[in-house]
Amino acid sequence: MYRYLGMAAGGRRISRKVGLRTNQTQFTLEGEPFRILGGSIHYFRVPRAYWRDRLKKMKACGINTLTTYVPWSLHQPERGAFNFHTQLDLEAYINLAAELELWVILRPGPYISSELDLGGLPSWLLRDGSMRLRTTYPGFTEAVNTFFDKLIPKVVPLQFKKGGPIIAVQVENGYGSFAQDESYMLFIKEALESRGISELLLTSDNHNTLKLGGVDGAIRSVKLQKLNQRDIQDLIAIQPNSPTMVMDYWTGWYDVWGDLHHVLPPEDMVSTLREILRRGMSVNLYMFHGGSSFGFMSGALADPSYRALVPSYDYDAPLSEAGEYTLKYHLLRDLFSRYNTAEDSFLDMPALHYRETYEPAIMYMHLSLWDALSFTEGPFKSYMPVSMENLPVNNGNGQSYGYTLYETTITSGGLLKSGDNVRDRALVFVNRSYIGLFKRKTLELAVPDGKGPRTLSLLVENCGRVHQGRDLDKQHKGLVGDISLNSIPLRDFTIYSLDMKPSFIDSLYRAPWKGPPNTPSFPGFFMGRLFAYGYPSDTFVKLPGWEKGVVFINGLNLGRYWTIGPQQALYLPGPFLNSGINQVIVFEEQEADYKVHFEDTPDLGMAAEIQ
Repeated sequence: MYRYLGMAAGGRRISRKVGLRTNQTQFTLEGEPFRILGGSIHYFRVPRAYWRDRLKKMKACGINTLTTYVPWSLHQPERGAFNFHTQLDLEAYINLAAELELWVILRPGPYISSELDLGGLPSWLLRDGSMRLRTTYPGFTEAVNTFFDKLIPKVVPLQFKKGGPIIAVQVENGYGSFAQDESYMLFIKEALESRGISELLLTSDNHNTLKLGGVDGAIRSVKLQKLNQRDIQDLIAIQPNSPTMVMDYWTGWYDVWGDLHHVLPPEDMVSTLREILRRGMSVNLYMFHGGSSFGFMSGALADPSYRALVPSYDYDAPLSEAGEYTLKYHLLRDLFSRYNTAEDSFLDMPALHYRETYEPAIMYMHLSLWDALSFTEGPFKSYMPVSMENLPVNNGNGQSYGYTLYETTITSGGLLKSGDNVRDRALVFVNRSYIGLFKRKTLELAVPDGKGPRTLSLLVENCGRVHQGRDLDKQHKGLVGDISLNSIPLRDFTIYSLDMKPSFIDSLYRAPWKGPPNTPSFPGFFMGRLFAYGYPSDTFVKLPGWEKGVVFINGLNLGRYWTIGPQQALYLPGPFLNSGINQVIVFEEQEADYKVHFEDTPDLGMAAEIQ
């Protein structure tokens, strides 16, 4: 009954009539009692070559249901461009789950949070100056409808009643904590159902926002890490005569730059899960395997102050970022073995992948940022500063991620004030010599005196848009207002978009690279080679002696590094490497060594238990 049987003999799909339903105390699947033992693994955070490995490891732990978010921002990077192939082939991922006899709970958003930039919403939405995200504002609902017109038809045939593995679909995510529009959740529910979603619908909220986050016709579920009797009573009071589901049991937490690495002790996790199961509740582990927020996809926190997230999404989950078993995994497997029936006998635990220490890459070529500007799209002239999202790049969709360079002419020195209009960090140069840094709390800078006209440059980095909270509409990046010199706003800018997409990195092969100078200019690009023999193995990129920047392997953006930590090594999966020569390019803002190291152990930084 719990098996995904695919095609019956002769290629005929098996009829399934009822699907996942609820009675007064429990879920039923096709009329039989069913407890969801779920785990979250995001296809967009795991190299496609490793999907099977990670899902098999989850199945071997005793999990029966895979849950995944769907990131709108990655699937529709421009208004007219959709991407559902290779790393983002959602249908292939769901079909793989079915092949491995895992059920699926799909969480298609459109807002997903998931610690992604803008909570997984595409930044081009912010080009509309009146945009109200997560409401029934027409500019938002029209964009949602266009996305769902592409997405939902792909998953409708994969629903349980059509022979597929999808047993439930979540409506939006945690709307109770936002709750800006009473008709919004109904709009999303109808947007799903009108396109053919017919399985059980769920909503998911923190206990104190459950009331505001639900919608009629969907089962409410709760997100938590500590099991308080009151939280469960809140859910039962709002939704009596219904099974209780912890949709997100947080197995760990995410990390922000400048803080410690968050961990949840294994014994705390297991005792909470044991109690959840003892009460007969269903549960989904967020995350079972976190993976990596490759490139610039990480989000940020706004409260109490702005803090950007690191690229690792290890999450202190039962399966580590690189797919290693942890103590949590073994304790979970033991716990779940008591709740699985005999016919759900466990798979053997798959063997681990080999990890390798490679010879360091010697950075034998250097390219100044200033010499790379001719390879950008543009430049653009503007009387006033223009935010990243409003630049006329990427077919009129603006710039989503990376850096933007703003240049103007000054004729004197004095006091430069950012007016808190730098989002999020800016290196400041006069005649391309570094003079200082603007960040969220550093709002003034002295510009030295000089003769005649000089070029003032601000290299502004989007460190990540906030992924949750009520300020989503205010997440413009770059310069979002005036910068003044001696209280006079600067005007007449030349603006370069440096989103550092693969096409830009690939185009740099035509740039005037030079052998390494004794004193390289910063910011700059450094190029070296990694040699991998035979079948490449997983490794970890470490950059002692470097300060802050971005690592590209064979043109692919692996993510940011920053000495302030906690993360001190970037996970480099074997499938991203070629057998033989691999190109390593590092964009460094301020200080470099000429070596990039590749080691066989992660380094997520000094750990601190979650309070």
